Amino acid sequence: MQFRKALMAGAVAVLFCGVGHASVSTEEAHKLGTTLTGVGAEVAGSSDGAIPAYTGGLTSAPASFKAGSGIRPDPFANEKPLFSIDAKNMDKYAANLTEGTRALMKKYPGYHVDVYPTHRTAAFPKFVIENTAKCAVEAKTAASGRSMSGCHAGFPFPMPQSGFEAMWNHLVRFNGVAYAAKYRNYNVDASGGVALTTEGNAAEEYPYWDVSRPDADVYWQQRLLYTGPARRAGEAMQIVDPLNYEDKGRHAWQYLPGQRRVKVAPDLAFDTPNPGSGGASTFDDVFLFNGSMDRYDFKLVGKKEIFVPYNAYKMAYDTKAQDLLKPNFINPDDVRWERHRVWVVEATLVPGKRHIYSKRTFYLDEDSWAAVASDAYDARGQLFRTGFAYITPSYEVPAPIADLHGIYDLIAGSYSLTAFTGETGGFRYTKPMTERDWSPASLAGSGIR
Repeated sequence: MQFRKALMAGAVAVLFCGVGHASVSTEEAHKLGTTLTGVGAEVAGSSDGAIPAYTGGLTSAPASFKAGSGIRPDPFANEKPLFSIDAKNMDKYAANLTEGTRALMKKYPGYHVDVYPTHRTAAFPKFVIENTAKCAVEAKTAASGRSMSGCHAGFPFPMPQSGFEAMWNHLVRFNGVAYAAKYRNYNVDASGGVALTTEGNAAEEYPYWDVSRPDADVYWQQRLLYTGPARRAGEAMQIVDPLNYEDKGRHAWQYLPGQRRVKVAPDLAFDTPNPGSGGASTFDDVFLFNGSMDRYDFKLVGKKEIFVPYNAYKMAYDTKAQDLLKPNFINPDDVRWERHRVWVVEATLVPGKRHIYSKRTFYLDEDSWAAVASDAYDARGQLFRTGFAYITPSYEVPAPIADLHGIYDLIAGSYSLTAFTGETGGFRYTKPMTERDWSPASLAGSGIR
């Protein structure tokens, strides 16, 4: 109750300044902090109690956590699975499984999902809640939903009216303002062979969430400096995504040691094979979806309760790659699944546009707005790839983070794992870099070997 009162106080303080172009009315926005959390999730639990009521999320770190560390101990390490789902009993739970999860169970007899008690751990700083209340009545989209304005440092559409609005919440999701990691990406082929496709240093920033930059027109920027494998060491890549895709579009640059210069790289988007995953996924498979939405029509289907990876601290921070990466699938014993409510968004390819996926389904966690699962279909309408994000809320910020993700290719029988940092120090929160640091010239200096 104290959580709801505090949330409501922050929301009311800013709600009445919203005028015109409202995504929702001021009256509707008053649900924030009462029946809805500050970012739009249902406060109430599920009717059967499997999903508990939201009480503010996880904001205290375990005693074993070291301040400033990128490794986050599992606060639920002593819990045991409630039950397990596999091909033998999946029909019993079919209503709560994505098509991709069911396909994996059908294809691989050893694949199973261990379901644990649900913990709604997503939490946010006060400014996120306050700004979201303001954005609820002021944010708007343009260019048929593909650009967004009227909001800064808050979730723009806590009560989405369209698939585009819901996806904007995912695109600008709160991971913190700036963080860095030494990461590794892996591919596992159909024969079970494991290959390190990329190792490097990543810097990621969300200027959109920087309260000192209210006029920022960039919501996300990423710089990757490859250190391995040997054939890729010295390469570098930078991507900058704007709030206004209609006028600006994605800016991307690439540095290749053999050429000794930085090149504008407009192809680092959409269904271009991603070299970071050895071409096993597309650029817009990163984080399950990223970049411009102009290739698809996004339809908001509604909410659903499904089993998804969640609070996957063991997998992300306390498991070695050699134990995690098994033939055909990620070791099920290392992945924690829980039942959560998600927004379901269906994306259908726009006539005249090209993409290897004709249709995609995204499952957005209602508490964090991060995409936690996805299904992608080929031109024949056959399920092609399915993805999962392994969310591990950073309780010390607090900020949900779901950068670690895997993509299964159900046709090739292979899979990739992207942004694995458990063996290399985890995710560390940093201060934003300067504009000079983000210049293409700086990229050249960083990538030379």
